[in-house]
Amino acid sequence: MEIAWIGTGIMGAPMARNLIKAGHRLRVHNRTLKRTHALAADGATVAAEPAEAARGAEALFIMVPDTPDVESVVAKIEPALSRGQLVVDMSTIAPATEQAISARLAKGGVDYLDAPVSGGETGAIEATLTIMVGGDESAFARAKPLFDVLGRRVTYMGASGAGQMTKLANQIAVALTLEAAAEALLLAERGGLDPARVLEAIGAGAAASWQLQNLGPKIIARDWRPGFFIKLIRKDLRLVGEAAQSSGLALPGLALMNSMFNAAAAAGHDLDGTQAVASALEKLASLK
Repeated sequence: MEIAWIGTGIMGAPMARNLIKAGHRLRVHNRTLKRTHALAADGATVAAEPAEAARGAEALFIMVPDTPDVESVVAKIEPALSRGQLVVDMSTIAPATEQAISARLAKGGVDYLDAPVSGGETGAIEATLTIMVGGDESAFARAKPLFDVLGRRVTYMGASGAGQMTKLANQIAVALTLEAAAEALLLAERGGLDPARVLEAIGAGAAASWQLQNLGPKIIARDWRPGFFIKLIRKDLRLVGEAAQSSGLALPGLALMNSMFNAAAAAGHDLDGTQAVASALEKLASLK
């Protein structure tokens, strides 16, 4: 297929590369063009503008940081879109925005899906992402072979916006599970244990989690290199808060994790991986 891909950051670049490896022809664009160079070396064509990438593509993927970024991309590509094209947003943004974009593009005969992902940089590289999809079911059927190249678990969640709402639920679970992993490893270390052995002991039992298995070793090594930025989980939790407020929900765990990630950002970790919340925890948790 002729595919356009907009957004080639930590997640977007390896996802686009997997489509190239599967034999698809990609035109790629990124706001910072130098971030497309590696994909060009893999065979992608670099487009100077989003509309240039979009024009004539059978499917177009968007993977950018936040709601205003997606709105900006859509505004730039919309004049170049034509009836029958498929646009897939794999960013994490506000569900209501996805619903509005979908309704607008549908008037021109363009299918639009919201398909946020979970699994971090490792999942993007290894094509093991979890993909949660909202939109028209027939559009999902068109996109499914492409999703299967990018992820291991692909789930159709319902109408437009449902993929994003699922991702927001996912992010609460991710954030609180990461906090649990960080607290468990800190308690083990302060209790005189070898945290690596504790990780081995509890990682196969009822305490097992993706966060413990994948980020636990990084916490122990004080390796804060990003697979997913603190600044992005803070953005995601802001979206969770907006959705919770709209639903009349008070989520105490969300309030805790907003504080923890804000503390990590204040300590200079905004561009580090989410596991750097363990660094903030060390500073905040000491009673003496």
